[in-house]
Amino acid sequence: MNDVLESIRAWPWVWAWLTLFAIVLLRAGSTFAIGRLIAAGAARTGEPRPRLVAATARVDRWGPPAVTLSFLTVGAQTVINLAAGLCRMTVPRYLLGLVPGAALWATIWTTIGAGVVASLTRTDGEARLLIGVVVVVLVAVVVVTVRTGSRATSPPDEGAPSR
Repeated sequence: MNDVLESIRAWPWVWAWLTLFAIVLLRAGSTFAIGRLIAAGAARTGEPRPRLVAATARVDRWGPPAVTLSFLTVGAQTVINLAAGLCRMTVPRYLLGLVPGAALWATIWTTIGAGVVASLTRTDGEARLLIGVVVVVLVAVVVVTVRTGSRATSPPDEGAPSR
């Protein structure tokens, strides 16, 4: 493992950046294309509703900034890229969000991300354990916060008995 990391660290920064940039373009672009294919299949089954047409126009207009900002998150990238495809955002508008987002993602991972990986490979076992515990606690806090927030904003079930 350390040999692989050492060989990657030996790459010139620009090659590492270009590699990550290409990977994210392919991954996010493929997710967008899958969404477009699903939307095309769904469009064949019936007449588009006016609200759907209006929502698609809004996504086409405001979607590029959402696509770009999704690359600052963990986990939302796939959902937002798929949603952009499902809403049939035009390819030129999608690329307006994808290219800067991919550049941002590649920059973060070739600087901050590489530094974190390098520091983790140089720390002892106790430090890694402490870092792992901190990460697990942070993930648990985020999950509890999201679940609590979604329950507070969701409407009650119509069939559920009231208290």
